[in-house]
Amino acid sequence: MLNALIFDVDGTLADTESVHLAAFNHAFAQEGLGWHWDVPLYTQLLDVSGGKERLLHYWRMVQPGLKEVDGGAVRDTVARLHEIKTACYEQAISAGAVALRPGVLTLMQAALNQGLQLAIATTTSPVNIAALLRTAIGPDWRSHFLAIGDASNAPLKKPHPQVYLKVLADMRLDPAQCVAYGELGGRWATTRPRPAAASTCRVKRKRSSTC
Repeated sequence: MLNALIFDVDGTLADTESVHLAAFNHAFAQEGLGWHWDVPLYTQLLDVSGGKERLLHYWRMVQPGLKEVDGGAVRDTVARLHEIKTACYEQAISAGAVALRPGVLTLMQAALNQGLQLAIATTTSPVNIAALLRTAIGPDWRSHFLAIGDASNAPLKKPHPQVYLKVLADMRLDPAQCVAYGELGGRWATTRPRPAAASTCRVKRKRSSTC
């Protein structure tokens, strides 16, 4: 029996990656790094889950001999870049740069009307989730979801199933009682089930247009 729908966020609820990309490039420019990610490069980098992890991976690509030094300068630089990027992203989302995909709110409301529960399973930050859903749904957006798994409570990045297992435990539901909507492999402009979802829940495939 179906009891809940579980949603990923980036690329599933909304096409957010172009705004993420612009926010990363804003952070690079502000810090004077001389880095610039174009769409093909960023699409490749999306195979690395997590913003900080993606930044560090790229830094090691362009500087193979990169090593942490005393005092954690590399870690601190990555953290500062990600903080600037997140602030820029939140500002853009709050200004209406992204809307939910057509039909998402209709699907959610229909599910609620039929007595189904809603949940979020993502490895993005709580700030990013709130920025998107506060703008799209309203200040009471949190009340629509029985459980939310994110980077703050499920730090292991997808495709590890931790975030899905966390959400299932919080909802006290079995995998067979849920359908999970998400991306596959982190690739930009795809909205398919991630392998983690497939290991824990029934999954839905959803086709999207190319950014």
